[in-house]
Amino acid sequence: MNRAIRVAVAYRPRLMRELLLVTISDQPDIELVAEIQDEADIPRLVEETAPEFLIIAFDSADRRPLLCDSLLRLHPGLKIVALDADGNCSLFYSGSFDIRATPFEASESGILNMLRTQSQVAGG
Repeated sequence: MNRAIRVAVAYRPRLMRELLLVTISDQPDIELVAEIQDEADIPRLVEETAPEFLIIAFDSADRRPLLCDSLLRLHPGLKIVALDADGNCSLFYSGSFDIRATPFEASESGILNMLRTQSQVAGG
């Protein structure tokens, strides 16, 4: 059996975070390793739980969330899923030598497909 995809959710607002948690908890191949309610706790909990993916909110598709740079420098294997609660925009950030953003479908199936395909791409 393949290992579970490890995901941490640090998404606001609370209602959207809870919907994500329900979606993830119904998936047998995805393991929720952290629900992060306070954004200040994200760096510490990423260090402690070592998720493969971190789901966060972002304010503008024109600007990469500042958190991405510091987290991807410290955890180059981490993949960050950024969702916009006010619109239909979602971006996937990953880093190697540089940080890249890839748009994907802003839907339940889009999020699950992105988690699964990007986990396989990374050799998961």
